[in-house]
Amino acid sequence: MRPSGRKLNEMRSVKIETEVTKHAEGSCLIKMGDTHVLCTATIEDRVPSFIKGSGLGWVTAEYGMLPRSTSSRMRRESTAGKQGGRTVEIQRLIGRSLRAGVDRLALGERQITVDCDVIQADGGTRCASITGGWVALKLAINKLLKTGVVLSDPLISPVAAISCGIYAGQAVLDLDYPEDSEAGVDGNFIMLANGQMIETQMSAEGATYSRAQMNQLLDLAEAGVASLVEAQLKAVE
Repeated sequence: MRPSGRKLNEMRSVKIETEVTKHAEGSCLIKMGDTHVLCTATIEDRVPSFIKGSGLGWVTAEYGMLPRSTSSRMRRESTAGKQGGRTVEIQRLIGRSLRAGVDRLALGERQITVDCDVIQADGGTRCASITGGWVALKLAINKLLKTGVVLSDPLISPVAAISCGIYAGQAVLDLDYPEDSEAGVDGNFIMLANGQMIETQMSAEGATYSRAQMNQLLDLAEAGVASLVEAQLKAVE
């Protein structure tokens, strides 16, 4: 039995509320169970120096957790003078995941920054950030299309992410914190809408896993991502 009482292949409830901030070109609040992430997209008429003059656009991301997004107060990273290694790793993951679903030539020489701020954490914050980040990105690009700044949609496909793991010896979908902290194997799966894989992060933590178990997790992840893509497309209708 999972701590939440969910079935092995059952996700937490997913809610995506769009246009939640006044100034951002695209924004949403994604709730995956008790993990809540505010995602905003900002369009700028500039690109990093390493692609300047290439005609290609750029999508990047920043990620952070609010001090009381967890059970005890976290120190703001700004007070320490630098971001932690986990934060840097996650925001790079978000950026390269979202870029995988973008035709950068069609985007043109401009940058879209997706900010993902974790308001409340209960496992799967990076997956929620990627899934919600795509919604914010889509809404921002819709504004470029509406104004004629961009002539063809540069978004190739929705991008979504889900966690899966081996908990109490069984493959389970969408780990919450009690499961994540006790899982023998933990994985994050980032995919396009058609199931093509962008990135897979799997690690054994106190246990090992077989090829058959890995396949089980992949099957769960494919179903989970398909469900998330449905929620994304409904949110941006």
